[in-house]
Amino acid sequence: MTVTDPGDLDIDHIVPLAEAARSGARRWPEERRRAFANDPDVLVAVTATSNRQKGDQDPAEWLPDRDRCGYVARWVRIKHTYGLTADQAEADTIRSVLRRCR
Repeated sequence: MTVTDPGDLDIDHIVPLAEAARSGARRWPEERRRAFANDPDVLVAVTATSNRQKGDQDPAEWLPDRDRCGYVARWVRIKHTYGLTADQAEADTIRSVLRRCR
């Protein structure tokens, strides 16, 4: 898909802020939460429609139509980098997706 109107794009957090909070960021000092929220490795330009569909869901609840392997790999890298946890459904989905990426 090619987007020609910048108004059709949002900047999204790969790991949504609410999901990060549920996964351990709630205990972080304000400075670390701000760093996470503004980290270019956590941010991606997406269509506004896609951003609305995803909301604050983790991979057990939402996956992109394209490049699921890349998305999940980036999700795992971000969660690992920031020491965030994953619930069982999220971990199971991640394993399932990554098994198909080989």
